[in-house]
Amino acid sequence: MVGQNFWYLVSESKSLYTDIIKPLEYKAHEHNERFLVEKVRITNILTKAFIDTYCDQLGAIDWKKIVRFTCGNYDMDKFLP
Repeated sequence: MVGQNFWYLVSESKSLYTDIIKPLEYKAHEHNERFLVEKVRITNILTKAFIDTYCDQLGAIDWKKIVRFTCGNYDMDKFLP
């Protein structure tokens, strides 16, 4: 049982399936605002960490530092005689 039939079964109201939309819309809007505030906060934290770690004093990205961090793994001396 799905849709309008389900909501009628649990409430005996033929219109409950549409009556519940407004409260759900309000809650979704309220949640969305909190989500966006938190998203901006986390973005700021991550951006600051990136700048502190991978940018020079003038704010330019130090690409060599990023490449060393993401790709640097030279350990061939452990495997070669």
